[in-house]
Amino acid sequence: MTHATSRGEEPGARPGVAQYNGACGSGYAVVNSAQIGTKGTVFLTYNSATGKNCVVTIRTKPGKAVHMTASLGFASPTTWVTDTGYFTTYAGPVHLDARGLCVTWRGEISGEVAGKNGTNCGSLAANR
Repeated sequence: MTHATSRGEEPGARPGVAQYNGACGSGYAVVNSAQIGTKGTVFLTYNSATGKNCVVTIRTKPGKAVHMTASLGFASPTTWVTDTGYFTTYAGPVHLDARGLCVTWRGEISGEVAGKNGTNCGSLAANR
């Protein structure tokens, strides 16, 4: 259990940077992330027991509901899972079994987008 500091930040947290909130569930660990300007961060997580990836987009400063998206997919066959809407804190989680595949993942907060294409390829990277 962590305790918030007097400024409302988690111990060890960098000021102005969103921290992963565990929304993907038990067994998921952060394997990649991308800053969405100063608005927040999109996190890619992975559960080695299930082979599933998960994406969640988290705002740096929760507040009034704004348009947010969390998306996760792979190219062959084309498959995407997306959570989009107006949220106060985070979008997602979205889960996808992408064992051995490269994933493309994105987060959006109020029109600002970040993410990465074809990353975290698992066993494919070892076979190159």
